[in-house]
Amino acid sequence: MNNTITLYPGQLTLKDLRAVWSTHAPLALAGEAWAAITASANLVDAIVAKGDPAYGVNTGFGILAKAHIPHDQLAALQQNLILSHAVGTGPLLSDAIVRLIVLTKIGSLARGYSGVRPVIVETLIALYNAGIMPAIPSQGSVGASGDLAPLAHMTLAMLGVGQVRHNGELVNAADALRAAGIEPVVLGAKEGLALINGTQVSTALALHGLFMAERLLEAAMVTGSLSVDAARGSDAPFDARIHAVRGQPGQIAAAAIYRELVAGSAIRASHLVGDERVQDPYSLRCQPQVMGAVMDLIANAGRTLLIEANAVTDNPLLFLDDQGGGDIVSGGNFHAEPVAFAADTLALAIAEIGALAERRIALLIDANLSGLPAFLVREPGLNSGFMIAHVTAAALASENKSHAHPASVDSLPTSANQEDHVSMATFAARRLDQMAHNTAVIVGIELLAAAQGIEFHRPLQSSQHLEHVHAQLRQAVAPYDADRFFAPDIEAARKLVVDGALSASCKELFAVLHP
Repeated sequence: MNNTITLYPGQLTLKDLRAVWSTHAPLALAGEAWAAITASANLVDAIVAKGDPAYGVNTGFGILAKAHIPHDQLAALQQNLILSHAVGTGPLLSDAIVRLIVLTKIGSLARGYSGVRPVIVETLIALYNAGIMPAIPSQGSVGASGDLAPLAHMTLAMLGVGQVRHNGELVNAADALRAAGIEPVVLGAKEGLALINGTQVSTALALHGLFMAERLLEAAMVTGSLSVDAARGSDAPFDARIHAVRGQPGQIAAAAIYRELVAGSAIRASHLVGDERVQDPYSLRCQPQVMGAVMDLIANAGRTLLIEANAVTDNPLLFLDDQGGGDIVSGGNFHAEPVAFAADTLALAIAEIGALAERRIALLIDANLSGLPAFLVREPGLNSGFMIAHVTAAALASENKSHAHPASVDSLPTSANQEDHVSMATFAARRLDQMAHNTAVIVGIELLAAAQGIEFHRPLQSSQHLEHVHAQLRQAVAPYDADRFFAPDIEAARKLVVDGALSASCKELFAVLHP
């Protein structure tokens, strides 16, 4: 079976991007794209031959744009740009994120507005297909003038400078290229600037956050449904009529998912009559309202990020005319404000998924609210049960509140005030990974707690969907009969959340999340 991804510039879908994020498969550029790349490069050659000043082609950069660079120094100009801008620091980005960076940079350059030669795109594709991942530090970009530092590190790999990651190991870039039969490139006019000017790093980090948020949303809707049964809660708040009269699309879709997840539960049927409780706490009752709003935020962020993943975001840009000539125009597509806003809204979504799950854990361990044994363990007192597991969930939920502060409201001027407003999109997106893993732990703890609560209602069964999830957990984690070393249980549950395992058997319910 041929699993090659054929890239049609400007036509990437979220499905394509999820596939690249999830696994490494060969990449090919659609044949019809090469003509536009060549035509754009030819226009740069014409500009160089004419000799008129053109930013990034024969001038300095940023505040130094007034400096004219002689023809015989143009290659050195681009080389110096990469070496001087490769100033990143911090942990290296993962292969999954680097794959997204390289893919979206190829797609942007291949649209034919950036003026690079075909060899530049060919080299990026060759690196990608050989599994040679540029070693890109995660810190050092403010998300305007593009992700200059991290993209400079990406470009170093093409030059055979520095280090790359291959098969999980850090190796010298020159050695990796030699072993793969890839010739290091010598940059031509404008090519270094086209490679480092763009929002691909911020966008890739935000896409990673988006895809993690999708998994967290699915998992938390499953564990939230399990908590409804564990607490002998009502499914009446999921009634379609309630949500129809409000009209919020995410809420309507979320309520439909909750109805399906709990349908056929014998636990629910057991207290339809004679239950003295009139209403459940909000963490159970208002799940469609909260998670539906989260669903809408994730969908909105996805739309923005898909546009950006297909965008041309370097500067200056070349626009060809019908006579073989054209214009080179300076603008500001490198400013990553749309990505920063999308990342900030994803931070809100991820924080709220965890915040609501933490409240359900608190409910389940409270015997007065849940009607279950205190801290979900027999012989409470002798056993502490889920007491401190809840403290961990509370700690992480609180940590996420701080992380959720919008990064996009911050700005520090750079480049001697030439770049006087920046987006901070790279940090806005980068912090989503930590937030997602915090929330995954919280949802994992809820999974353990709700599954434990279900067992106190045996021999009654939950719904078919939820019993499948319960059985899945029990393959990895035994019931909590008495106190034991708890951290490995939490890690096993967290892994089920992060891997998307909780919704794997009912993906059709969550199709609305994956346009």
